[in-house]
Amino acid sequence: MLSWAIGFFIVAILAAIFGFTGLAGTAAGIAKVLFFLFLIAFVVSLVMGYRGPRSGGGPGTPPLV
Repeated sequence: MLSWAIGFFIVAILAAIFGFTGLAGTAAGIAKVLFFLFLIAFVVSLVMGYRGPRSGGGPGTPPLV
């Protein structure tokens, strides 16, 4: 999925050089949507990873002695 985003980003840069018309404008729009989707996924993964250590005795928890 990231490779698609990079590909559309490159096409969007070329679209900016030649003007945002037709297929170039469409590619720029797709690149913009993919950028915001990845940005949201990044923020969600940061929040989920920041929740801290869990208690509950799952795998990897040392036994209480």
